[in-house]
Amino acid sequence: MMKRGYHHGNLRQALVEAALALIAEKGPQGFTLSEAAKAAEVTPAAVYRHFAGRDELLAEVARQGFDIFAALLEYAHDAGRPTPLAAFEATGRAYLAFARKYPGHYQAMFESGLQPGKHPDLAQVSAKARATMDRAAEALVQGLPEGRRPPASMISAHVWAVSHGVVELFLRGNGGPQPWPAEDLLETGIGVYLRGLGLLSPDR
Repeated sequence: MMKRGYHHGNLRQALVEAALALIAEKGPQGFTLSEAAKAAEVTPAAVYRHFAGRDELLAEVARQGFDIFAALLEYAHDAGRPTPLAAFEATGRAYLAFARKYPGHYQAMFESGLQPGKHPDLAQVSAKARATMDRAAEALVQGLPEGRRPPASMISAHVWAVSHGVVELFLRGNGGPQPWPAEDLLETGIGVYLRGLGLLSPDR
């Protein structure tokens, strides 16, 4: 029997909120579906009407996270304004801002072991976020001679990897204390990378 007077339609979101609280406490693999039901104050049977298992619940948390993430990247990119370089750098900063503001979603997205290919809705919104980063990189590489242009998707993958590493090691503290803010580490790392490509002047 459901408690708290949940009506049809909002129990699913209540379970997502319960999962976010449990992720913050125990990590994305540290709780069971029964614990999510208990945290939402509903019976396990009620949970199974919405999610077949914990991975499905985590996939919905991750899907909502990617939806927010994609919107933040799109806003940061601002259709390539004011310049392709500024827009590209803004997407990197948005990555850190998202990880800082939505840690539970971030963990479900990137630390839960979920494979988006097994969850079509998750794969679709994940691809939307990636497409924004690819567009930002595509506009940037237009400034290089055609024969020296690496694939835009490779550039966005490199920056995604650097951003993820900064988040994991320094924003989330897994690399120990550092004298530099995570934003500075990311900005200088991207700067070194872009100078190596010839997209930034040496004195920038």
